[in-house]
Amino acid sequence: MEKGRLVEFKLRGDPQLAVADRPEGKKNWVLVDQRGQSHTIHPRQVIYEVSGATYSAGEIDGFVAEAEGYIDPDSLEIAWELLTELEESATPESLAQLLFSDQSPPLCYAAHRLLSEDKLYFKQKGDRYEPRPAAQIEELQLKMAREAERQVEWEGFLARVQAVLSGQEVDWEKSDRPRLEVLERYALLGDESSQKAAAQETLIALNQEKSPDATFQLLVNLGIWTQHENLALRRRQIPTQFPEEIETAVARVISDPLPDTAEAIRVDLTHLKVYTIDDESTREIDDGLGCETLPDGRQRLWIHIADPTRWLSPDDLLDSEARRRCTTVYLPTGTIPMFPFELAAGPMSLVQGETCCALSFGVTLAADGSIEDYSIQPSWVKPTYRLTYEDVNEMLELGIEAEAELLAIAAQADQRLAWRKAQGAINIQLPEASIKVSGDSIDIDMFESSISRSMVAEMMILTGEIAARYGQTHDIPLTYRGQPQPELPTEEELMQLSAGWVRDSAIRRCMTRSEMGLTPARHATLGLDSYSQITSPIRRYTDLMGHFQIKAHLQGEPLPFAPTAMSEIILSVANAAYEATLVERQTKKYWAIEYLRRQDEQNPGQTWEVIMTAWLREYEGLGLIIFEDLGLEMVMRFDRAVTPGERMRVQLSAADPRQEMIRFREVVAVQESVEQEAPVA
Repeated sequence: MEKGRLVEFKLRGDPQLAVADRPEGKKNWVLVDQRGQSHTIHPRQVIYEVSGATYSAGEIDGFVAEAEGYIDPDSLEIAWELLTELEESATPESLAQLLFSDQSPPLCYAAHRLLSEDKLYFKQKGDRYEPRPAAQIEELQLKMAREAERQVEWEGFLARVQAVLSGQEVDWEKSDRPRLEVLERYALLGDESSQKAAAQETLIALNQEKSPDATFQLLVNLGIWTQHENLALRRRQIPTQFPEEIETAVARVISDPLPDTAEAIRVDLTHLKVYTIDDESTREIDDGLGCETLPDGRQRLWIHIADPTRWLSPDDLLDSEARRRCTTVYLPTGTIPMFPFELAAGPMSLVQGETCCALSFGVTLAADGSIEDYSIQPSWVKPTYRLTYEDVNEMLELGIEAEAELLAIAAQADQRLAWRKAQGAINIQLPEASIKVSGDSIDIDMFESSISRSMVAEMMILTGEIAARYGQTHDIPLTYRGQPQPELPTEEELMQLSAGWVRDSAIRRCMTRSEMGLTPARHATLGLDSYSQITSPIRRYTDLMGHFQIKAHLQGEPLPFAPTAMSEIILSVANAAYEATLVERQTKKYWAIEYLRRQDEQNPGQTWEVIMTAWLREYEGLGLIIFEDLGLEMVMRFDRAVTPGERMRVQLSAADPRQEMIRFREVVAVQESVEQEAPVA
C-alpha cells in the first residue's frame, strides 16, 4: 500500500472507502475517509485496492459517483453467459474490460462492486470470481424468490397486525397462521416453548413486550383469542373440532346406515315403558330405565343403554376418531363430544318417541338387593318419557300411581344401595357445583344428593356389575375398574367430626384412586367384587369397547379386541382421559374464581357463608372451605385456630382466574370485635 491509494475496507462489517495516509507501526495503515475521519486498519481488513491512480480524501465522493453510474446488476447475466461459454473466471479488471471496454479505476471499482455484491452468478475463489453452473443458479433463484416472498409475507403480516391494533378490520392470510401459532405457543408455554426466540422476534418487530402474558393480551387484542381463552384446553391439545372427513362420514352413516349386524338377535322391547332421566341441558341420551312385572309377579328391571356400535365398526373412521378423543369433555362453556353431535344426539341417542337401538340389561333382584338373574340382549326400545332429575323427584315425592314402574325402580334402587352398603360400599355425599357460562353470564347451581340422582346412579352401578359378571363368566376381555381398599378413619375418629360434609371430606381424603385393567378386581367404594363401566358408550371409549365385545359374543362372532390390543388401548385412553379430567377441573376452577371476582366487583364487600371442612396443611394454616349456597370448594389460609365444621363468613381479598389464584379473609362479627377491644379500653 502507498500513500494516496484508494482502499475499500470493512468498517463494522460494512464496506467503506478511504485514502491511505500513512503507515502505523509495522503493518497497519491510517486511512482518511471523505469526512476527514481517520481509521487505523490491518491489511486483513482490506477488501479492494484501487490501482492506477492516487487520490485525496476530497475526491472520494466524485469517484464513487462516477463508479455507481456503471453498477447495473443486470449486466452480470451477460458477463456470466460469455464467461461460462469461454470457461473463464473474472477479476474486476477483466470484467470492466468485458462490460465497459475500459479499465479506468472507477470502472474497475464498479466491476469489483458488481462481483462482490453478487449472490447469484459468480462465486469468489481467492482473487478471482468463477461463474456458477446453470443448475446452481436456478436453485439460487428459487431460494431468493422464496426469501423475497417470505419477506413480503412478513411485512404484510406486520402491517395487518398493526391495522387490527389500530381498530381496522382485516382478512388474515393463510401465511399468517404459522406466525400466529408461534405466538400462541409462546403464550401457552412461555420459556418452555421451542419457538420462544421466533415469538420474541415477532414481538420486537411489533414493538410489544416480550412476555407470555403480554403475548396473551396481544392475541386477545387481535381477536385471535378471547379474554377468557381456555389455555388448559389448548395446552393439552384436546381437539375441539372434527376433521372434515369425519363430518362426511357422519353424513354418510346417517343417510346410508351400515347393515345392523345384530338384527337377527335384536329383541323388540318397544312395548315397555322407558324413562330417560338427565339434566335438562344433556344432549347425548345414552341410558333409559324401565320395570316389567313378570307372569309370576316378580319385577324385572330394565336398563337400556344406547347402542352406538349399530352405527360404526371397530377401527373404522368414526371409531378411530372416538378412540383418539377417548371421552366427552364437559366444560362450563360447553361440551366437546367424543362423537359429532349430529350422530351422538341423533341416531345414537335414546330419543323420546323414536324406535332406537339399545343394549338392554334385564335383571331380577333377590330380596336383599343382590342379583338373582340377568340377561343382556341387543334390542329395539321406544323411550316414553324424557325427564329431568327434578321431574323425577317431584313424581316420586307425589307417589303418582300411574307411574308405578318409576316407583318400583326407585324402591329397588334403595334395595341395591342397602345391599352395597352391607358389602362395604363407601357412601360420600359432598356437594358439587354446576357452572354454566353463556356469553357474559356465569351461573352456578349446587348439585345435592336427591332421590332421582341416587336412583339413576344405582341402576348404572348395577349395570356395571352385570357386565363384569358376564365378562368373567364367558372369559371376555373387558375394561374392569377396581379400587384398593382405603384406610378409613375409625368410627371413634369420625364421631368426633361434624356429621355431613366434614365427615365425608375426612373419608374422601383417605380414598385411593381407581384403576383400569383387564383383570376383575374389587371396587372398594362401590362395594362390588367386580365392576365394568358400560353405561356411557357415546361418551367414554372404554364403555364403547365393552359394547363391541359383548355384542360380538352374543352374536357368536370373534371378539373385535384381543387382550394385548385392548391393554394398549386402555393405557392410551386412560392417559387421555386423565388429561381431559385435568382440563375439566382447571376450567371449572377458572370460572369459579371469575364468578366470585365478578360478584365482588359488582357488590364490593359481599360476604359468603362457608364451612371449613378439613385441614390441608394445618401447620401452614391451609384448609378447605365449601360455599354453602354454591357448593364450591376452595382453599383458604387461616390466621387462627379453626375447627373443621366451623361456619364463618368470608370476603374476597384477591382473585386472578388466569393464575388460578384466589384469597379470602374472614369477616369478624361486630360483637366479637367489641369484646376483643374492651380490655384495651
